[in-house]
Amino acid sequence: MILKNSVSDYTEQEFIELLQRIIGNDASEEEENRLVHHFNTICEHPAGSDLIFFPEDDADDSAEGITRTLKKWRAAQGLAGFKDE
Repeated sequence: MILKNSVSDYTEQEFIELLQRIIGNDASEEEENRLVHHFNTICEHPAGSDLIFFPEDDADDSAEGITRTLKKWRAAQGLAGFKDE
């Protein structure tokens, strides 16, 4: 998987695929650690990877749900969103 420099370099679908790779447990531990670190670096959300591993009780913790949460939060903060498809 090619890692990009910021959320705005990803399309929404590419970001969902990144999350699916993390959530799917089909990566080696080393690869998963690298992907989680990358997620924490680019997402800028204060919860970071807790969005994935320790979501709020009522949160949609699917890759699509995490992406929606991050997209909504970034818009509220005035941060760039995902690249157009």
